[in-house]
Amino acid sequence: MSDLQAIYDDAMFDYSMGDFAGALVKLKGVLDEQPDHFDAQLAVAMCHYRQGDFPTAIAEGHKAEKLRPNEQLVHTNLSLFYMKSGDKKTAEHHGLQARIASWKQDMTPPGSPNTGGASDADSSLQMAQPKPASVKLPEKFPDQPWKKKTASSTPAKPPTH
Repeated sequence: MSDLQAIYDDAMFDYSMGDFAGALVKLKGVLDEQPDHFDAQLAVAMCHYRQGDFPTAIAEGHKAEKLRPNEQLVHTNLSLFYMKSGDKKTAEHHGLQARIASWKQDMTPPGSPNTGGASDADSSLQMAQPKPASVKLPEKFPDQPWKKKTASSTPAKPPTH
């Protein structure tokens, strides 16, 4: 594991324990070394949000948005930050962007990178593949004791008194 990953992991532990100030120091160290570390940038925004500093959380959230503009979590967080700061209109905008990002993610074929751009989705389209050969089932299955027998298939028993 790289030193940078270890620092990030320590920061996330601090965050999970509620030490947002300690986590911020470590996360900023990660970003000093690797400014495009998306997860660290996203976590910095969340630390500020947890501390109640909504304007800084919004600013840091937009930095994460620049790294991955079509990331659902970025827009979900920004929607939360804006709502808490009282800007409902912008919060709804980012909520919609999060929904659109989730649709793009759902349309991405398995195994392909999720970059979210329309041109990426178009380039990953493939021709329809032939259906596999159908399986021939036997005409009659063996007895299935768990199925109830119908009245016509069992002889009626005389009542006993």
